[in-house]
This record gives sequence, structure tokens and C-alpha cells, in this order.
Amino acid sequence: MRPNEERATLSLLSRLQTEAVSQEIVDAAGALYRRWHPSHGLDVNDAILAATAAATGGRIYTQNLKRYPMPDVVVTRGW
Repeated sequence: MRPNEERATLSLLSRLQTEAVSQEIVDAAGALYRRWHPSHGLDVNDAILAATAAATGGRIYTQNLKRYPMPDVVVTRGW
């Protein structure tokens, strides 16, 4: 972020909820990775994010919808 963007960025980040990555989420992420990496190139970080969203009822906002083809994950185009 640029110095003049710091205030707006911190304001945005303060509105986001964080979650701890539990063993349950790690196991679910591993299953997602094994299922979706071969066909969609899912990487480990995206698998962890998707597993966290699925476990907590969260939503993923992204411009790259094809990155999250999982039916149990709620994905919305970012802007």
C-alpha cells in the first residue's frame, strides 16, 4: 500500500473477521487440494481459504471465481 492509502486500507481490514486455522480446517484443505488441484490448479493457500470459509460460513470475495469451484464455498465477484 502507498502511504496515502494506509488509513483506508486499515479501515477496510478492521472490518474483516479472522479465524484460526484448526486441524479440521487443515484436513479439509488437504481434501480440497487433492480434489481440485489437478483440474483447476488450486494452490495450498486457496485450499486453506476455501476450507476456512466452508467451516465458518464465510464468503470469499475475488475477481477470479474459477479459482474456487467447490460447491460448499460461497464465492462472490469482488467489485
